[in-house]
Amino acid sequence: MERLSTEQAFNKVIQSEKPVIIKFFADWCPDCKRLDMFIGDIITEYNNYKWYEINTDEVKGIAEKYEVMGIPSILVFQGGEKKAHQHSAYTKTPESVRDFLYQHLG
Repeated sequence: MERLSTEQAFNKVIQSEKPVIIKFFADWCPDCKRLDMFIGDIITEYNNYKWYEINTDEVKGIAEKYEVMGIPSILVFQGGEKKAHQHSAYTKTPESVRDFLYQHLG
């Protein structure tokens, strides 16, 4: 998973014609650490998509712009638009993340 450290980098990757998956997180977040324990297997399953992560404490304003009210959150972007958003309450198990991705990406 590639880390995005600037708003410019974020804006560039979301313009992709193919869907991209972006994890919003923060270093202090215990649920983010729990997600990290199982996300590797899911990335392997969905390796035909580009995966990115962005630290909401380091890159200010992006989370608010895309209505990320809790972390971790997983968003799918395509052509510069947010296509899907899994809020933090639903990113706690591998099954819920897989269900979200299957529903929006197949």
